[in-house]
Amino acid sequence: MNRLKTIFVLTLLTMLGACAQLLMPEPERELSQLPEGNYHLDTEHARVLFKVDHLGISSYVGRFNTADASLQYSAEAPEASRLTATVTMASLDVNDADFASQLVGCDWLCAERYPQAVFETTAEAEVQGERLVFPGQLRFRGVTQAAQMTVNVRGGVNNRLTGRYTIGFDAELAFKRSDFGMDKYIPLVGDQVVIEIYAEFLREE
Repeated sequence: MNRLKTIFVLTLLTMLGACAQLLMPEPERELSQLPEGNYHLDTEHARVLFKVDHLGISSYVGRFNTADASLQYSAEAPEASRLTATVTMASLDVNDADFASQLVGCDWLCAERYPQAVFETTAEAEVQGERLVFPGQLRFRGVTQAAQMTVNVRGGVNNRLTGRYTIGFDAELAFKRSDFGMDKYIPLVGDQVVIEIYAEFLREE
């Protein structure tokens, strides 16, 4: 009986593995292979993190739980693609509700007065292999400054579970918070803030 159970389990695992292979298509890596069109953020597969230096010895890391973004992708000329991303300040999450309530106040994010931070591209991107470096502007705490977002395109697949073409990428944007009127406790808390984005985009029908 134990031998029959073992054979059954091995057979089941083999079948599941075969099904997984069918559902896992080969990603398209080159920018020219990705279908052009309008894409929007899949919020279930998106994370927005921030990092800031603390006391010169560590990085303080938190995240924002609510974000939205859109991508107008051009396959023939990837540098002409356009990206817009919006983050809701009140969605700050640092795993400490009391501290988060301080950070969304006007000594820091001032979320009630300035509920969103927005990045928009303003010119053509620089293409570096599968990487796009977007020049743009960042609107944060009522101030608009030039900014640059580097997007590392991980690839695209036709997701057989959803039937939607999906592009995945990691992105990074860095800025000085003092440029946006948020200079409390510098240098104990670093001036440079690094935003990291891990996301999937769904192509609109």
